[in-house]
Amino acid sequence: MRDVCIVGGGTAGLAASIFTARAGLDTLVVDGGESILARNASLENYPGFPDGVDARRYLQLTREQARKAGAEFELGRVTRAEPIDEDDLEEGFVLEIEGGEPIETRRIIAASWSDSEYLVPLDVGRIQRGSKHFVDTDDAGRTAVDGVYAAGRLADEPHQAIVAAGHGAKVGLAVIHDSDANFYHDWVVPAGYFTGRGREVPPGCEEIDDEERRARDEQARTRLLEAFAEPLDEVPTMHPSVEDD
Repeated sequence: MRDVCIVGGGTAGLAASIFTARAGLDTLVVDGGESILARNASLENYPGFPDGVDARRYLQLTREQARKAGAEFELGRVTRAEPIDEDDLEEGFVLEIEGGEPIETRRIIAASWSDSEYLVPLDVGRIQRGSKHFVDTDDAGRTAVDGVYAAGRLADEPHQAIVAAGHGAKVGLAVIHDSDANFYHDWVVPAGYFTGRGREVPPGCEEIDDEERRARDEQARTRLLEAFAEPLDEVPTMHPSVEDD
């Protein structure tokens, strides 16, 4: 059984997976297809990219970061989510996958804008606005059903990528705090930051010396130079309502 299954491999789902995986939770992202962010011609309001960044490149790098953190991915569409049979010794949920094997998980993060039909059997509290259905959550993304969360646009957050990423991270932290994971702030700090004050390094934190810091910086710069060395061949995805010429 997985610790957490994240439905949706867009910005919110990926951000949540980075946090839960780094905290040691067995994390699976069920990716039902291309993120809506791939429709952007250029992502130009995300901090850290003064001249913008190709949205598809951003998604690729974020997915790579999630994998490096320990998250696993499965391509598929979730069609139904329901509680595990009451006679089972473990509490959790079963996700039915179109054309695939069911997945058992202790917790669900729904980050699948704009699909939430699979949550109907759980009665999480869906809010209809026009043709769309949002999921009712508290400030941390928790729904009315223990163990079920919603992140990003599905949780009625604003549509910007930076907001979705931030909310996904926040929901990931809520999952961590509701689990048995021993977690603090996920800091990487200079050697002596804690131990130099006679404190133990808190859970989720790491002290590194200057040699290790420089090595990580070199690795990070090398990877980014590789990632941005050539133009990305992928083009934006047009809105499905636009007819091809």
